[in-house]
This record gives sequence, C-alpha cells and structure tokens, in this order.
Amino acid sequence: MTRAVLRYVEHRITQHPGTDVTFEAECLNCDWKAKPSEDGAAIDLECMRHTGRTGHQSFRRVCTSLALVVRAE
Repeated sequence: MTRAVLRYVEHRITQHPGTDVTFEAECLNCDWKAKPSEDGAAIDLECMRHTGRTGHQSFRRVCTSLALVVRAE
C-alpha cells in the first residue's frame, strides 16, 4: 500500500474538546506553590495572599491546555 503525504492541506489548532485549561503558580523566592486550578483568578489571589504573608513578589505562572490539530474545513 502506498501512502501520500498531502502537505498543502490546511490545518487548524484548537483546545481539545472536553478538556480544561489548568493554571499553576510558584514563588521564585521560596518553595511555595499554588494548588493547580481551572480558575486563573483563584491562582492570582493565592499569589497575592502569599505576597501579603511573605513579601515575595515574583511568581512563575503556567497555563496548560491540551491542543488538537485538525484539517481546516
């Protein structure tokens, strides 16, 4: 069986259906980490609370999602 690779077919990338975006944060001054959440605002509030308790102001925030590439129609 011979297979052809169609390089001219247009594709699009979207968030995978049935999955959510996950937000995370960690302090760059200590080992504190926020519990991962689907609510980005909740993560921001946790970072601000940590700043209020410790004075630490630098955080790494990560947003993770699952992508799906499909042929454009």
